[in-house]
Amino acid sequence: MDGQPAGPLDAARLRRVRWRARRGLLENDIVLERFFETHGGRLSESDIEGLDVLLDLPDNELLDLILKRVEPQGSASGSDARRVLGWLQSV
Repeated sequence: MDGQPAGPLDAARLRRVRWRARRGLLENDIVLERFFETHGGRLSESDIEGLDVLLDLPDNELLDLILKRVEPQGSASGSDARRVLGWLQSV
């Protein structure tokens, strides 16, 4: 986390992340909306870093990860991204 606070995010940061999480595939939008409803109020900066890695993926690759069709590769296999992916898979 390199000096970032471990507590929940401020409201403005959370709004920006939610906006960035809007996707082209309805399936991803539904999962991400449920994710934010469940976990949004308690996300830390390291959680957002993991989510950012996942949001950098094309929609179809993200959906394949969420549906467990493929295993995370590259930057998506980091601990923060895997933790957030587990939450996405469980909502």
